[in-house]
Amino acid sequence: MTPLVFASAALAGIVYVLTPGPAVLAVLGVGAAQGRRAALAFVLGHGAGDVLWAALAILSLVGTGIVAPAAFTALAVLCGAYLMWLGLAALFARRRAGGGTSFEASRPMLRGALFGLTNPKAFPVTLAVFTALIAGQVRVAGPGLAAAVLAAYLAGVLVGDAILAWLVGTAALRAAYRRYDIWIVRATGALFVAFAVHVLWTALRP
Repeated sequence: MTPLVFASAALAGIVYVLTPGPAVLAVLGVGAAQGRRAALAFVLGHGAGDVLWAALAILSLVGTGIVAPAAFTALAVLCGAYLMWLGLAALFARRRAGGGTSFEASRPMLRGALFGLTNPKAFPVTLAVFTALIAGQVRVAGPGLAAAVLAAYLAGVLVGDAILAWLVGTAALRAAYRRYDIWIVRATGALFVAFAVHVLWTALRP
């Protein structure tokens, strides 16, 4: 059964990366506008958040009370504010004289890291995955099983990152993006603002 658990954890990591959301929209824009190298830098930066929240999820499963609820409220507010800032920047983006738009990331790895570290969904999603995979076994097998499952999950995240970076650098996608870049950026900005409003409303409502 253990190989199946590890394979399931790796597959969950791949699906987590490729599931549409604000980060996927961001890396699509980065890769289509600036190429695979920039997209890879973004997803590697995003990996900092993936590692942090996956590790906290597995620790919370092994123990209890690792992360206080107030920390997640603060995280949600921070994430909502960051998404709102990005969304407004994208909505009011302009074409540059030399090509491209003013929304392009000059430091894609830093933008990816900010996305990963301010993702309010990362912890509950990874906690749900690990609970489904090893909740009934971790007390018997000990922390070694939890660490191995975490490693398999993060290996899947890396595979998903590689797939995403390759996809967004394809010639067809880059050509389509260049043709409609300003409208794609503004539509993405509108989605970011909508995500931000939802996150902030969920975090701050009584």
